Amino acid sequence: MTPSPLTGSRLVWITLALSLATFMQVLDTTIANVALPTIAGNLGAATSQGTWVITSFGVANAIAVPLTGWLAKRVGEVRLFVASTVLFVLASWLCGLAPNLPLLIAFRILQGAVAGPLIPLSQSLLLACYPPEKKGMALALWAMTVIVAPIFGPLLGGWISDNWHWAWIFYINIPVGLFAATVARRELQGRESEIKALPIDRVGLTLLVLGVGALQLMLDKGKELDWFHSSEVVMMAIVAVVALTYLVIWELGEEHPIIDLSLFRIRNFTVGVICISLGYMMYFGGVVLLPLMLQTQLGYTATWAGIASAPVGILPVLLSPIIGKNAHRLDMRWLVTVSLGVFALCFFWRTHFSPQMDLAYVIWPQFVQGIGLACFFMPLTTITLSRVAPNHVASASSLSNFLRILAGSIGASVSTTLWDTREAVHHTQLTAAIDSGGSVAQQWFGMLGQAGLSAGQQAALTAREITTQGYVLASNEVFWGAGCLFVLLLGLIWFAKPPFGHSGGDGGAH
Repeated sequence: MTPSPLTGSRLVWITLALSLATFMQVLDTTIANVALPTIAGNLGAATSQGTWVITSFGVANAIAVPLTGWLAKRVGEVRLFVASTVLFVLASWLCGLAPNLPLLIAFRILQGAVAGPLIPLSQSLLLACYPPEKKGMALALWAMTVIVAPIFGPLLGGWISDNWHWAWIFYINIPVGLFAATVARRELQGRESEIKALPIDRVGLTLLVLGVGALQLMLDKGKELDWFHSSEVVMMAIVAVVALTYLVIWELGEEHPIIDLSLFRIRNFTVGVICISLGYMMYFGGVVLLPLMLQTQLGYTATWAGIASAPVGILPVLLSPIIGKNAHRLDMRWLVTVSLGVFALCFFWRTHFSPQMDLAYVIWPQFVQGIGLACFFMPLTTITLSRVAPNHVASASSLSNFLRILAGSIGASVSTTLWDTREAVHHTQLTAAIDSGGSVAQQWFGMLGQAGLSAGQQAALTAREITTQGYVLASNEVFWGAGCLFVLLLGLIWFAKPPFGHSGGDGGAH
């Protein structure tokens, strides 16, 4: 029997607890990014080695997310959520205590693994606490935490590492996590989901760990090792393709699969997952590329790059509650169409970036893009889960979030790889234009000569300018490609079939 929705203060408390748990987990995917040089220096490691602090969490988290559905059926959604939150607090405390890099990486793996169930379970538990007509509001509140946390991460991580000890980027999880676990346990008593003693799919689990682990490592190490010119990358690619291919074949015939691929028989689930994964892939690629370009080529500090990126969170905070309140009156496909259209507009807007642009030109596309974010997560999640039976929501949510996280990793890797590749092309073309001695080149060197620069200084400044111009042109091309893909997604979302009011419409997840 499905528990009745919560009301009054109980609903407020559980919404706060579940949202904070989500915020804490999403925050930890980005908070360590800007603190890497500080962490590596403090632990006596190179910054390149310090990147494993990020990637170890990502690999473990990507592998753990798809296990949520199976684990939830074995131990119950409420118990699993509370246990995951408490273990995340413990892992965060151990990360802060780590005396060396190997131990910190080991604890980050633990942290990523136990964090896997937090996002999908916070989603499914929140939906179960709200009445059907208010599920849109529930998803809007949940989406706000997913949107805002990555914005606060770099700003908070940079401020803590500059002013306190880096360990506090992990210690701040302790009070938040304990509060979330305590409130969730108190408010969700008597609302445990049905528990089934399902056998573990050992073959599926092994293939999942091998396939996703190899793919994530390939994406993380590919750029550093020059991609497929490296035998190590080639080997990881082969392992990933073979393992993931066999995983799909195995899971389709498995009675109790780790990943429930039968969910893809539901049209809305398939359309929603494709749109949210590809859309997030391009969005997250931009999230990684924009501050990278600002810091490495335009002289922004980490703090100012964070400030330039932060306006994307302003409008979602204002619009999400309004959209959520009126969600039951709206066709989700129109909201997603607005979202994808705004994303396309903002990415095309960025194709006019130049080395001479001021801060306002960076901020305005970020601010407007907030409209796209406000209309992205909640409507697409509603569409994705709209025809999923209630007892399959945890599995559907975990599979959807797994594919979104994986797509985000691919987006970050592809965008930065294309950025470097296209810069090399532009660098060659610009160098050839300078070497040809045309009128523009003569004007440039004449101006430098009048400024009193020697021949060596002129050459050094010219090389630096060519590199900056090349990278800005390359980023413009990456943004243009992402904008085109957002336009293509505009047609796909209309294959979803209404109504989108609540899950369990056709029981098609069986």
